[in-house]
Amino acid sequence: MAAIILSSRRKGLREKLSQLHWPLIVMLTLIALAGVATLYSAAGGSWQPWAMKHGLRFAVSVVMMIGIGLVSMRYWVSLAYPIYFVALGALALVPLIGEVNMGAQRWIEVGGMQFQPSELMKIGLVLGLARYYQGLRAEQVSHILHLIPPLLMIGAPVGLVFIQPDLGTAMLLGATGVIMVFLAGLSWRIGFLGLLGAVGAGYSAYRFEFLKPYQVERILTFLNPDRDPLGQGYHLLQSKIGLGSGGLEGKGYMMGTQSQLKFLPEMQTDFIFTIFGEEFGFIGAMALLLLYLTVILTGINIALRAKTHFARMTAMGVVATFSLYVLINTGMVMGLFPVVGVPLPLVSYGGTVMVTIMAGFGLVMSAHMSREQEALGRLS
Repeated sequence: MAAIILSSRRKGLREKLSQLHWPLIVMLTLIALAGVATLYSAAGGSWQPWAMKHGLRFAVSVVMMIGIGLVSMRYWVSLAYPIYFVALGALALVPLIGEVNMGAQRWIEVGGMQFQPSELMKIGLVLGLARYYQGLRAEQVSHILHLIPPLLMIGAPVGLVFIQPDLGTAMLLGATGVIMVFLAGLSWRIGFLGLLGAVGAGYSAYRFEFLKPYQVERILTFLNPDRDPLGQGYHLLQSKIGLGSGGLEGKGYMMGTQSQLKFLPEMQTDFIFTIFGEEFGFIGAMALLLLYLTVILTGINIALRAKTHFARMTAMGVVATFSLYVLINTGMVMGLFPVVGVPLPLVSYGGTVMVTIMAGFGLVMSAHMSREQEALGRLS
């Protein structure tokens, strides 16, 4: 009897694994492999200190993603608010007990390991907003009373992250939240008024010196990189030189001067796309961006086919966050956005961000799995 039960469970697990969206897993793996290859090159042809760890972290993250994907969406509905408030509580603790690294207080140490609560909030905010809008009718979304809770849910973590200070993550959280509110069905007229308010708030932050001096310098340097070519403008100018020198076909793998001669600061994190573009040229850079676009479109397709509003909103929130990562990072290294600490997903070195991204795609996988299982139920 025990053997029959065990065999049945194995068969059930095999069926669930077969229902995973394997093309999405393959595409994410290809992006991560591009990261491993670029980090290997950035280290001068060495697996240490970045490439090996990056590959191992991705392998562990894939297992985690599959595990999350196998959990039914109905469980994530019940966990949505708890995850959000745990993340919010952790953010509130950062100013009190947070570790200071490189002039910023963003990390909390637990059991000898450090983690950034802002990364957990990227998942918590998506789940919390999806849970909130699941219980609203379409005509309630634009009502002023029903706008107050989501604005508070977005504003609280954005404010706590902003004071760490971490302008890039604060912008990403705010943008993700706003996108989800619009996707829920917010009236465009109200949205336009909100946009005007956001512009006014941004100007006020600059005018009344709410921004840190180095943040103001980054904005001024973005507007005119040549004003401080050896200081604040150095990163951006070196990045543009690297991308431009790659030409159409690139200089060749491990032949990029910006990385091999160490001209480019933060090349393993924020400016890794510059290394890739210099070595593989315009063709290689466009191929990588096309791969990102395919992942985004696949995520959107899964979201549109989801069977519940919660699953649809959750998947779209994850895709929005992923898209903003790509847009902000690539725009930053090309001089289209100010320099902020937003890495290129699955390519830049960094374990916390990778775990966040893969956990998010685990939720997308769960949305896909829920629909597949419902379809099989109808067929049976």
